[in-house]
Amino acid sequence: MSVRELYVKGAHVWIPDREQVWRCAQLTQDYKNHLVTVTFEDGQTQEIKVKSDEELPPLRNPEILIGENDLTSLSYLHEPAVLYNLQVRFCNQNAIYTYCGIVLVAINPYEELPIYGPDTISAYRGHSMGDLDPHIFAVAEEAFTQMERDNRDQSIIVSGESGAGKTVSAKYAMRYFASVGGSDSETQIEKKILASNPIMEAIGNAKTTRNDNSSRFGKYIELDFTRNYSIMGANMRTYLLEKSRVVFQAPEERNYHIFYQLCSAASDKKYSHLRLGHQDNFHYLNQGSSPSIEGVDDGADFIETCKALSLLGISEATQNQMFRILAGILHLGNIVIQDNGGDASTIDKGDESLAIVAELLGISASELKMWLCHRKITSGREVFTKPVTLSEATFSRDALAKHIYAKLFDWIVKEINKCFAAPTKPFRFIGVLDIYGFETFEINSFEQFCINYANEKLQQQFNQHVFKLEQEEYVKEQIEWEFINFYDNQPCIDLIESKLGILDLLDEECRMPKGSDQSWVEKLYDKCKKWDHFSKPRLSNTSFLIAHFADKVGYECAGFLEKNRDTVSEEQINLLKSSQISLVHALFTEKAQVAPTKVKVLPTGPSPAHSSKQMRKSVGSQFRDSLNLLMLTLNSTTPHYVRCIKPNDDKMAFTFDPTRAIQQLRACGVLETVRISAAGYPSRWTYHEFFCRYRVLCTSRDIVRNDMRLTCEKIIANMITDEDKFKFGRTKIFFRAGQVAYMEKLRADRLSACGIMIQKNVRMYIHRNRFRRMRNSAIVIQKYARGMASRRLAHHMRQTAAAIKIQACVRGWVKRVQYRRLVYTITRLQAHARGCWARQKYQHMRRDRAAIVIQKNVRQWLTRRRYLRAMRGFVIVQGLVRCFLARRQLKKLKIEAKSIEHQKKLNKGLENKIISLQQKLTEMKNENSFISSYKEEITVLKTRVTDLKGVEKQLKASNNQVSELEARIAELTKELEMERGEKMDVLTQKERADKENRELIEKLNEENVKLTKELSDAQKEETKRESEEYLRRKFEAEKQQLILENTDEKSGYQRLLKEFNRLEQKNEHLEEELAKFKGGNAHKRTASNVSNLSGASDAPTELVHDDASEFSSFPGDDDIGYGSVRSRSSEMSDSNRNLDNIEWSSQKTGDTSEIKIQVPQKLQELEMENAKLKDDLNRLRKSIADSEPQNNRVQEFMRQFEALQDELERRREECIQLRTVLANRAHDLRSVTQTSYGKDVDIVNEDGELVLAYQTQKQVNRQLEDELKKEKQRLHETETDYKGELERLRRDNERQQKLLAQNLCKSDATNSETLLQSEIMRLTSENLNLQGQVDNLTEQLKKYKRSLRAYAKKLKEAGGGDPTDMLDVNTTNEGEVLPIIRKKEREYMGMFEYDRREEMQIIRVLVYELKPRVAVTLLPGLPAYILFMCIRHTDHINDDEKVRSLLNNIVNGVKRVIKKRHEDLDSTVLWLSNVLRLLHNLKQYSGDKAFQAENTVKQNEQSLKNFDLSEYRQVLSDIAVWIYNGVIKLMEEKVQPLIVPSILEHEAIAGLSGNKPGGMRGRTGSVARELESPVEPQKALDLLLKEMTQFYRTLAMFGTDPELITQVFRQIFYFICAGSLNNLLLRKDMCHWSKGMQIRYNLSHLEQWTRDMRLHESGVTDTLAPIIQAAQLLQARKSDDDVHSICDMCDKLSVSQIIKILNLYTPADEFEDRVPISFIHKIQAKLQERAEGEQAQVRRTGFLQFVFRSEQVVLCNVLKS
Repeated sequence: MSVRELYVKGAHVWIPDREQVWRCAQLTQDYKNHLVTVTFEDGQTQEIKVKSDEELPPLRNPEILIGENDLTSLSYLHEPAVLYNLQVRFCNQNAIYTYCGIVLVAINPYEELPIYGPDTISAYRGHSMGDLDPHIFAVAEEAFTQMERDNRDQSIIVSGESGAGKTVSAKYAMRYFASVGGSDSETQIEKKILASNPIMEAIGNAKTTRNDNSSRFGKYIELDFTRNYSIMGANMRTYLLEKSRVVFQAPEERNYHIFYQLCSAASDKKYSHLRLGHQDNFHYLNQGSSPSIEGVDDGADFIETCKALSLLGISEATQNQMFRILAGILHLGNIVIQDNGGDASTIDKGDESLAIVAELLGISASELKMWLCHRKITSGREVFTKPVTLSEATFSRDALAKHIYAKLFDWIVKEINKCFAAPTKPFRFIGVLDIYGFETFEINSFEQFCINYANEKLQQQFNQHVFKLEQEEYVKEQIEWEFINFYDNQPCIDLIESKLGILDLLDEECRMPKGSDQSWVEKLYDKCKKWDHFSKPRLSNTSFLIAHFADKVGYECAGFLEKNRDTVSEEQINLLKSSQISLVHALFTEKAQVAPTKVKVLPTGPSPAHSSKQMRKSVGSQFRDSLNLLMLTLNSTTPHYVRCIKPNDDKMAFTFDPTRAIQQLRACGVLETVRISAAGYPSRWTYHEFFCRYRVLCTSRDIVRNDMRLTCEKIIANMITDEDKFKFGRTKIFFRAGQVAYMEKLRADRLSACGIMIQKNVRMYIHRNRFRRMRNSAIVIQKYARGMASRRLAHHMRQTAAAIKIQACVRGWVKRVQYRRLVYTITRLQAHARGCWARQKYQHMRRDRAAIVIQKNVRQWLTRRRYLRAMRGFVIVQGLVRCFLARRQLKKLKIEAKSIEHQKKLNKGLENKIISLQQKLTEMKNENSFISSYKEEITVLKTRVTDLKGVEKQLKASNNQVSELEARIAELTKELEMERGEKMDVLTQKERADKENRELIEKLNEENVKLTKELSDAQKEETKRESEEYLRRKFEAEKQQLILENTDEKSGYQRLLKEFNRLEQKNEHLEEELAKFKGGNAHKRTASNVSNLSGASDAPTELVHDDASEFSSFPGDDDIGYGSVRSRSSEMSDSNRNLDNIEWSSQKTGDTSEIKIQVPQKLQELEMENAKLKDDLNRLRKSIADSEPQNNRVQEFMRQFEALQDELERRREECIQLRTVLANRAHDLRSVTQTSYGKDVDIVNEDGELVLAYQTQKQVNRQLEDELKKEKQRLHETETDYKGELERLRRDNERQQKLLAQNLCKSDATNSETLLQSEIMRLTSENLNLQGQVDNLTEQLKKYKRSLRAYAKKLKEAGGGDPTDMLDVNTTNEGEVLPIIRKKEREYMGMFEYDRREEMQIIRVLVYELKPRVAVTLLPGLPAYILFMCIRHTDHINDDEKVRSLLNNIVNGVKRVIKKRHEDLDSTVLWLSNVLRLLHNLKQYSGDKAFQAENTVKQNEQSLKNFDLSEYRQVLSDIAVWIYNGVIKLMEEKVQPLIVPSILEHEAIAGLSGNKPGGMRGRTGSVARELESPVEPQKALDLLLKEMTQFYRTLAMFGTDPELITQVFRQIFYFICAGSLNNLLLRKDMCHWSKGMQIRYNLSHLEQWTRDMRLHESGVTDTLAPIIQAAQLLQARKSDDDVHSICDMCDKLSVSQIIKILNLYTPADEFEDRVPISFIHKIQAKLQERAEGEQAQVRRTGFLQFVFRSEQVVLCNVLKS
């Protein structure tokens, strides 16, 4: 293919233009004879002569490619194509971001756009670059994902000139990292990172002529991440602060923002000591004559800056010192230096600014005046003080101001880094570089030189990275590639930084005593003329030119030396070191290497010993070193590039100036990226995409379905003959620049030729059919003409014959008519006469019948009226009589109700019950002495009531202090919240550090175990042979020894066993005597039943069953006794395993030996634990006795406790004595066996009986430990009960106190009645309490009797006497036949009775251990019903503590289960259903009329009577909301990966979608990664419907309310709609009519699913209206006539969404027109009233409401079902 083939008539080209840079024109004829004839859009014609084909004007891209997201996807890659594509996207589509390969081009819109919210962040999370529209979040996501996947540090380089939006882009990138690198809510670290922005903008940004908020320094921020990729800290590095702005500003510019913010706060009394005023009063602020910025409030910004400083941990005192320094700089500029004649200068003594500066900086005013106007000169050993001139003094003052500000700037940066510092070493980091872009002005100085030098280094790194990526792509696809010659700016960098380069000569000149700018520039002319990038201007001897990569820049040498030296007088520095202000002193006494910006101090004498070489570095050298360090950092990371473009200099929104834009594109490297891409193969297609696009260019025989590559090769072979124009890769086809446009032209030509062929055949068909119709019409006309003539002749002949025939017929007809008329007349007369007679007869019969009916109805009506009138009278009379009787009865009842006698009758039953209860209490006094003291307690309480009345008066007097205390509490609460936030930050860091330490320790342990295992294996292999021989010999010896020991132990065991039996009998006898000695109520314990009763003999309140089988239920209650070995004879085989705890040794000296038994460590621990328990019990007893000294019940409890304590001590002493007896007996037996057996004493323990006895003794000790624990638990429960009783009495006293206080305020008439009612209520409450105590005492009596019965049974078994004299219990003979007891049928009350101790078991069974698979088989909501019936029981017995405990345990149990199983959908749905069912039950049975409308009579009877649980209903409602949100979150997590593939990408209708040419950033085409969709689009829709069906089944399976199911699916559908619509708004490739049809078809499946599930009637599909309307908008016609219909159709879409879709709409092919801008403007004007308050994305929110649902299930029938 030759270039000439593309320059044909109708082709569009770009022509250079001075104003528009490039103008589009159209060829009017084919290119030939080196002449190009074009016509511009305004009709102007121009002929252009070209010398060769290389000078032809660049071609314009096809219309289908204009406006692409990626510039590299353009077929023609050149400057006009890039500029025009950016202009179309920016102006027509309002798209500020565009990809250019790996670079993101960001154009400043000068307008706030709603594209940076949390929804946008979530939309870009997890997507590759190219999946969605270009955005700064896409670059940030790419960097974050590469850090996660590759474990490599990342960096984002943001560059551009002032006003291009660099700082904003970097801020949004850090906001994205703070969002995805933290939690849903920002942590303290993330807040601090975001809070540093206002601080750095205040001290480092200023207004310039190009930007109102220009960053006058470069910064590199490293965000540090943990191994979990969450932000743990940050670090900031700054570069080249523009210090000259502190003392000088150009016209229409400002100083740094912080100065103006301070001046705005001058009126605040807090800053009155700074002596500030209006900014025009300061020399350093009024030079630019622009003190304010439109739309900026310096006062509000100052408040925000102070808040940010506080958030970063800088105290108010330190902030005050900072502001003193800044104010001192301003006042320093107002010091007036006067000429004193000659070479001297002076400052007036009365200069007010001088004193203010000295006061603010804490220095001496006289010394400051001295060293501003003088300097020291050292000559040998002599030191002279020399005055300086006015200009030198002014320069010294300004240098001092700049130096102070630079030091403060560095200190603030250092403090911010301290606040950001991570507690541990970070795992990875992402750096964000916000640095100045290439600058060129009319006069360029040292600052522009350093900035352009930095950009040269960055451009070199950028070019190398782009070339590296291109090379990697070719290698990956196995493409043979040639070296691409790209611009290398290394010579320019060498000119600046090499030896004898510009910086080197500048430093050398600075070291010269009399160095000057002129002498330095002359050296440049001489030394640097060999460099091609250096040149001398023709008309200037004070400037030089450097050819940078972007442009040739001229620099004026004036000021280079002074700015490079940056000198400050050493005397001034020493003066600041002596400051009384701690911050000023710290700024100038810290080490020089700490500050990132180094300043050379001009010495006045011999160099001090501590001066370093680094302190003498110039500014240029420091900047070069820091820049090299930055380049090393960037080269160690994976870079990502953002190039910011300033569209115009007037700061107008969405206004594009091509001239300014092209300058920046050339300077920032975008065009260089395009050039490198164009030099290779910029257009890339997958084989499948290429085949789908260009299938029309091949024949059917060329298609090989199983081999797409072969098919594509055949297609390309027919189109392109030059093999260098394309390359076949492994998965893609690569094309040179322009080849895609050529193929598009061939495709368009083929389609056009096909269209012409179709038109030709259609037209031929139409004309042929027309000729045939005309010929057939002529034949038919002739045929009908001849036929008409013949018919006329035949017609005449017929008329003649017919006339004769007619005459004959007429005559006959006349006669027949006359006859028929006569017959007809006679017949009609007869008929009328007969009919009249019949009608008259019929009317007569009808009248008779009607009269009879009327008479019947009238008589019936009269009779009914008389009856009704009589009945109405009867009813009225009865009503009046009954009303009269009712009123009389009502009066009588009112009179009776007011009488006291009536009240006494009502309370007569209560008084009788009180008397009976008092009688019962009298009978129980002998058994329970503490009940008799109850009346004394009442007397004490009455005394306390009297005392409380006095307290009430004091409370009334102290009411005035409540407000003050509440205010103080509020302040303390606020301080507590602040400290809590800081504490949470510290705890979070600590937890992270602990977690990392644990992981490191685990890893080291694993490595240690591995190494130990390897070492042991090696040692085993080495010693294997030696150990085998040794073990064989040892085995034989031990075998012989065991045989001997076994023989000895068998003989010795028999004698020891006899002695043990004798000791056991003696022990039982002692226990029996002890039991008789203690009496009936004391504990009965023998040697055989001690273990069984140890779990039941702790306190009188514990139940002891007399059934022997029930004793086995207590854990650890084996019947072993003290030293008994009879019950363990079956465990002889296990005794050998305990031999390790016993040592048998013999002593040869003397005849005696000693048995040494190892005492286990456990026994010592138990003894220590017993001591601790004893101390705890003593402290508990003392605390209880001290808290209630006057309470007789507490004192009685203490006495019982002391008795139990004494008894426990006695038991312990008995154990010790028995243990001593056993030890002595063992010693005696050892002596006997030594005498009998000699050395073979081990034969005594032949069968291990001694070991068994020892184990038995250890188990006895454990049982004693259990008894102590149970005793402690019982005492704790008793203490809790007493405290609860005291709390209840206190509340009762308070209630009575309030009642008495109210009565005092009432009249005397009502006091008596109120007091009577209060007394009745009090007596009723006391009676109920007494009844409860009687029941408890009765239950305790039964327990005591059962305990005595059990003790008696054990005594009888032990061989004691008949214990019946100690028991007063009626026993029955077990052998006696008893009658059968049958239960009567009764009606259940619908409640569950349970004991307080069984509460946790109920919660465990119903909540903790309930599995979803089990719950499915039960009645829906059964756990909720059971729990509610338990609540009803607590209400029935009126136990508020019990119901509170039950409800709290229910709430905590449900929370615990949900937290543990929050990822299990079945469990969360199960408890969502049950919590709502319990909530509905609490409402339905609450007694509120609002919830009882549908209740039955039985259900109303079962309502709660005593408790109002409305607060717990709110708690359950909150828990239900929490569980509901968890269910929705689980469902959304499962649905989210399926939304885009199923709704947007699923293509059920084949052949609709067409692919377009893609670039480096095509769909899943990121150069860093190529991620595939987690789900195949063709299967995604079925998977989505399957998940929805599973959700529905799960909700229905657990009995979820239908209204809640509807609400769930409304929210899920809303989530699907929001996700798909938000993704659609960020996907330009999806916005065409064919995709709209696919989306609408996919949504119809969801609508059909709702109909199948019968959810459509509830309006679930209404939530899909926005995405449905978006799909319809893509399919609709877009002409001016359709404006109204589109506005009416898209009523659920916002204006911004409609406009965004229309801007994103892209034709599927070149035969479809784009949406006109005028049409979009008309739509926008039509919908202007809907624009308020709307955003460009759908909010993923939903309204939650639980509808009350009453159940007809009766509680007593729940278990029956």
